[in-house]
Amino acid sequence: MSTEVRVPTLGESVTEATVATWFKKPGDTVAADEMLCELETDKVTVEVPSPAAGTLGEIVAAEGETVGVDALLATIEEAGASPAPKKKEDKPAEKPAQQPQSNEGKMTDVMVPSLGESVTEATVSTWFKKVGDKVAADEMLCELETDKVSVEVPSPAAGVLKEIVAEEGTTVDASAKLAVIAEGESGGTSDSAPAKEEAKSEAPAASGKGGKDVEDAPSAKKLMAEKGIDPASVQGSGKDGRIMKEDVAKAENAPKQASVNVASTPSQAPRGPVNADDASREERVKMTRLRATIAKRLKDSQNTAAMLTTYNEVDMSGVMNLRNEYKDLFNKKHGVKLGFMSFFVKACCHALKEVPEVNAEIDGNEVVYKNYVHMGVAVGTPNGLVVPVVRDADQMSFASIEKTIAEMGTRARDGKLSMAEMQGGSFTISNGGVYGSLMSSPILNPPQSGILGMHKIQERPMVENGQIVIKPMMYLALSYDHRIVDGKGAVTFLVRVKEALEDPRRLLMDL
Repeated sequence: MSTEVRVPTLGESVTEATVATWFKKPGDTVAADEMLCELETDKVTVEVPSPAAGTLGEIVAAEGETVGVDALLATIEEAGASPAPKKKEDKPAEKPAQQPQSNEGKMTDVMVPSLGESVTEATVSTWFKKVGDKVAADEMLCELETDKVSVEVPSPAAGVLKEIVAEEGTTVDASAKLAVIAEGESGGTSDSAPAKEEAKSEAPAASGKGGKDVEDAPSAKKLMAEKGIDPASVQGSGKDGRIMKEDVAKAENAPKQASVNVASTPSQAPRGPVNADDASREERVKMTRLRATIAKRLKDSQNTAAMLTTYNEVDMSGVMNLRNEYKDLFNKKHGVKLGFMSFFVKACCHALKEVPEVNAEIDGNEVVYKNYVHMGVAVGTPNGLVVPVVRDADQMSFASIEKTIAEMGTRARDGKLSMAEMQGGSFTISNGGVYGSLMSSPILNPPQSGILGMHKIQERPMVENGQIVIKPMMYLALSYDHRIVDGKGAVTFLVRVKEALEDPRRLLMDL
């Protein structure tokens, strides 16, 4: 029996792709979900997994050929796939007496999963299992870090972790093998016994739950490793005492031993001499790929763009009064809180229509004007700053904007955002006010030409009609690329944002 391998759905408005690379040759043995080939579209790279286990038969679409959606790529001969399930069903009663034969079980490769558009490599940051450990299907084996997001790698099958090919700290490409799983093994072989006994002895300490063998959340493990927190000192709130990410955050904020601050950006100049006493009290931690990429992109932005910042201030009384009046009804109807961000997104979309160059970008010797607004919203996470993108924000309602931002913010802090959700932004809003910032100059998110900085709302004495009154004021900062945005356009943009926020009714009447 043969199974057809066809072109998967390529995404909205994408109708064809080019076969870039075949990872297998006719006659090669393939496992279910093992990557067979890679397709390239004008937007993304798509990996095509095997729909079944067996042998790769005929390759219908060779490398370099252009194929449409659902086109036939190849066939899989499943002749050797049918007996496998029967062996698994018949084996349980025999396993205790035939453990040495379990080494002859099926070996399944753990491959690097799809990393997303334009991402070609990743770094293995954390292994949650050791060689010899028993693993369940879809149980998290390790975590990879790219220059954009963290990617958790699940086990493709149940069995025993037989070999780790890429150790922690290794940089791997998008098609690399990470480990090997021996399917169906119990983990009781002589090779794996010491590792398993060690894992068992460490389980009570790792879980901190009185000897219960509980697998903590992968995101919590990573955060504890980064922060140097002993798992035994963290009280888990998950099922059976499982430590969750928020538990680590609580433990970190509790009274703790003195720690050493680590520089968040790399120094280009070598350090000067450091005496032995100071050196003994320092700590060196390798930068994560995300932090290194943030540092590089921000410095590149300063080196490339002719960046300038203009400031203004806005009276937030109008927005605050409107929000207080309707927030309960809004939450009751839409199921989401009415925050300030939706007003700022709407105000920026309104201003970008009048000053389109702030929503444009430079491509070579051309200026690309965008007839849409994909609004980037900067979000701080434990691993650094990420910018999820609210697509077509200019066509969304207040409720849709609030729901999208809330959902993306949560997934950003949990490291669950995909690369596609952080690409393609045309303008960015950064809210330093949530951390108490009164004024700052935000750095452009290239290749964008504008970024708006929000700040803390603070009551200040203001003169109104000759009288001194107390008003809730916020400083606004617009950083822009002076190569395509003139001072007049930047100031006009910021004034339009100010006007829309001070009288939110203008947004409804498009004034």
